[in-house]
Amino acid sequence: MGMILKLFVIVSYYISPFSVSTLNAVDIDAGSTILWGPGLDPENITMRARYIFIQLVDKNGNNVTESPGKKIISSHMTGKSDSGTQCRIWSEILDCKDGSFILRYNIYNTCFDLKIEIKIKGKALHLKQATFKGPVYEEECYCPSPSFETWSNQNHCPEEYSQILQDLEPFPSVDFDILRDKIISRYNKPHSVSICHYVIKSNEVYRSCYGEHVGFKTFVDKILLSLTRKMVLPDVEFFMNLGDWPLVQKSQELYPIISWCGSDDSMDIVVPTYEITQSSIEAMGSVSLDMLSVQGNTKQPWSKKVNKVFWRGRDSRRERLDLIDLAKKSPQFFNVSITKFFFFRDKMDMYGPEQKHTSFFDFFEFKYQLNIDGTVAAYRFPFLMAGDSLVFKQNSKYYEHFYKGVEDGMQFISIKSDLSDLIQKVQWALDNDADAHDIAKRARQYVRDNLMPQDIFCYYAVLINEWSRRLKNTIEIQAGMEHVDKLKHECNCLNFRRVKKEEL
Repeated sequence: MGMILKLFVIVSYYISPFSVSTLNAVDIDAGSTILWGPGLDPENITMRARYIFIQLVDKNGNNVTESPGKKIISSHMTGKSDSGTQCRIWSEILDCKDGSFILRYNIYNTCFDLKIEIKIKGKALHLKQATFKGPVYEEECYCPSPSFETWSNQNHCPEEYSQILQDLEPFPSVDFDILRDKIISRYNKPHSVSICHYVIKSNEVYRSCYGEHVGFKTFVDKILLSLTRKMVLPDVEFFMNLGDWPLVQKSQELYPIISWCGSDDSMDIVVPTYEITQSSIEAMGSVSLDMLSVQGNTKQPWSKKVNKVFWRGRDSRRERLDLIDLAKKSPQFFNVSITKFFFFRDKMDMYGPEQKHTSFFDFFEFKYQLNIDGTVAAYRFPFLMAGDSLVFKQNSKYYEHFYKGVEDGMQFISIKSDLSDLIQKVQWALDNDADAHDIAKRARQYVRDNLMPQDIFCYYAVLINEWSRRLKNTIEIQAGMEHVDKLKHECNCLNFRRVKKEEL
């Protein structure tokens, strides 16, 4: 475990976006290839899509920074189930078009003697560990590690997050026996607010929901169930906002409410959005757009991207219409369109017609991407940063859980909220192509270091653990709560480090 952790630490140095080499495949030094990612430790790190990053290095020791061509990298994975049959494994190689690749794989049943083989130009790479006695569990297995601490160490989770500490600072001690009824009374507004009251007790999940539109509870259910399959969570109680808008205004009495999005004038406890949460759980499952597939479906290297700003979206904010005006005046800079009119139907003649859906992967045929708020923060921001294009981000009062980690001029270029300096900033990028490319590479690296599925699981787990320390009331299942059933799945928990369900 120590050696794996060391590998994670040194990777940031080796994959610096400033190492440059665009050599042909014949110049690749297979022996210097850099590998990292949770897929290298499948016995301890369980998720639906395990993944390994592969960075090619040339004969001079520099990172290769453009795709060396097709069929350079191949992989082969084998294993046996507990019944002795072949383990079912689906794997794929994703070419990120920047000299790096992603091997990701999905295990459908518990594997023993799992063997991972990766080859470059037919030459097998030396892996620190290539065979795993097992068991290697699939995502659906209910075989939790005995504690948050054990799981956290195995997954290399940070001990703390600055955003979590900031969000929880107003709540050093919480007694829901005092607050529970007040919160329900304050936010039980069926036509405008939808919230769910959750309790995790003995690693089982229970909830009561309030509001007219509570369908988004499925995203909360999925992440909690996924975590309880992986570890024994502490008993905990919390309220989750299912809407986009933050609920806890600074001007009102403060209540601990967890939300997908925060703002400068609210005090909600912010967690990763439902989009990145869902994609983290269901990568290589029920979703096609996730943080891995975005990187692996970039169709063009930077040098071949179109030198224009690309944007598609709904009319959910006035500035999105202003963008269309800008594009009409300066079409040489833009390829932008409204895809759906809802808020400004009376403006369709001026800003329409509606354009057909464009695959998100096709966005990155263009060198510049634009992130403009919708009703709140535009949740596509992390996906845009993953795509190897330069992101221009509108200044906003809204934020997601990771915004403290990114900086204007480092991972994105900020633009004024009214877009008045957008053309000026785009012109800068056109005139300083190498600098613009460096920002795009740093953005992708930030995503790889902080916004991958492993990181999303860590964020939720760390928050739940920290929150549990602040609760003073005894955690009890409240009257009328519904039990959130686990997925029915046959799985034998054979690893001595795991806890059997009946022991909880």
